[in-house]
Amino acid sequence: MASSTVTSSPSPRPPRPNLAFRRLRGQRSPGEFAAAVRRAAREIGERVSCDARYIGRVEAGEIRCPNYAYERVFLHMFPGRTLTDLGFAPRSWVRGRGARGTDETPPVHPTGPAHAPYETGGARETYETPGPHLPPVPYAAHHPNDPLDPLDPYAPHRSCDPYDPYEKRDQNHEESDVQRRAFMTRGTATVAAASLGPFAGGGAAASERRVHRAGTSEAGALEEAVRKIRLLDDRHGADGLYRRAAAPLRTAFALLDAGTTRQTTADRLYSGAGELAISVGWLAHDSGRFDDARSHYAEALATARMAGDPGLEAHAFCNTAFLARDAGRPREAVRAAQAAQRAARPLGSPRLLSLLALREAGGWAGLADRKGCEQAMARAQALYERGPSETDPEWMTFYGEAELEGLEAQCWSTLGDWPRAARHARRAAHLQDPHFTRNIALYTAELADDLARGGHPDEAALAGLRVLDLLNEVQSSRIQTMLAATARVLLPHRRASGVSAFLDRHASLPRTA
Repeated sequence: MASSTVTSSPSPRPPRPNLAFRRLRGQRSPGEFAAAVRRAAREIGERVSCDARYIGRVEAGEIRCPNYAYERVFLHMFPGRTLTDLGFAPRSWVRGRGARGTDETPPVHPTGPAHAPYETGGARETYETPGPHLPPVPYAAHHPNDPLDPLDPYAPHRSCDPYDPYEKRDQNHEESDVQRRAFMTRGTATVAAASLGPFAGGGAAASERRVHRAGTSEAGALEEAVRKIRLLDDRHGADGLYRRAAAPLRTAFALLDAGTTRQTTADRLYSGAGELAISVGWLAHDSGRFDDARSHYAEALATARMAGDPGLEAHAFCNTAFLARDAGRPREAVRAAQAAQRAARPLGSPRLLSLLALREAGGWAGLADRKGCEQAMARAQALYERGPSETDPEWMTFYGEAELEGLEAQCWSTLGDWPRAARHARRAAHLQDPHFTRNIALYTAELADDLARGGHPDEAALAGLRVLDLLNEVQSSRIQTMLAATARVLLPHRRASGVSAFLDRHASLPRTA
């Protein structure tokens, strides 16, 4: 069988530092500036996972053109400036598709000094390294009335992939064409495969490829693949994503086996592979494949232990606790959550410890230990009220007040306190960011079930109908299972207001295999 190889372009040039962006940060630390970016994003309804590492990569010149979400945030933060003013390259310069002729002659790589900043990135440089600024090229900003929303994963592909800031100027044109065609198909699973770029290798053939030593570009692409999976899951649920996400995971572990020449890159690869294993495990978990999820979480935990990464270890134990609760192993859920807290304490993130305390509370609820559950929930509330921290992990962007309320609702529901569970579920659905469609559906399904079991069939039916409306956008076996349980509870109340309409619509849903 012919094997393909992963190669890098010859004589890579280091990226040029973005000194303009560094000056805009001023006296603030990278972490403080990242927090300001996240606040600005919330002001305009965007959701970005900005951290100190991302700011460092921008200032080092590794990210030459931000994705569309970051673009809108940066232009909101610095009104009157263009991306060029902020030190970024125009999209056409980064992607290079406009320079490609109608024939198939391979493009000539420019070697003059004026083109050096746009060639293949190599070793990282700090922003203090002197280097020329990018030439002022007019930048065409996205028009707000443009019908093709650049953040819509179903929109036709544009000149620059909004989720791949690591593209090389005159390379990967074939991959770009494949991505564009895949986006045009408008299928969730196809979008997932296209968005994962070099990590969307197919099936067993992907695991047989020769993989050369990995570098910073592979580490960056791996990290971006994890972010993209999380984004698609938040919007559309897990069912359409899981099978497509397994191939990138095999590719990620193949990169670990190939090795790298730098310890910092190796650390990023181990962290990225572990986080990807957790993300794929979550897709299996949310789509009801508990055995697969357990295997992926165990793989992430082993990766964390080998790399000595307490943050990754805490995350793996966190998801293991959640899975154990859902699989009917509450005592294991408690022990895994406690192990996660031990790993997380040195990290200094109160919000992370808050989430882990709620994972523990879920286990206590499953054991019918009301006192233990209440103590863990009280600890979670106290830790949450300490506020966000620069040390909060990037993957915790979902954990806000809505998720806190939603997890408390699940605890009270498990304990059989339906009125209290319904109050928390109602608040969770009300507080949830509209970008997190899957979570809105989840909290509303929880509310419907709590109301049905609490003796309010008419309100339960209304909540159930809202969930059915959201199922046009969300594919989640978890939510469908919850709705089925609610329907069974409501069957004896068919004559109550709205119940018949809910039951009829629910019965008309296509049955998943």
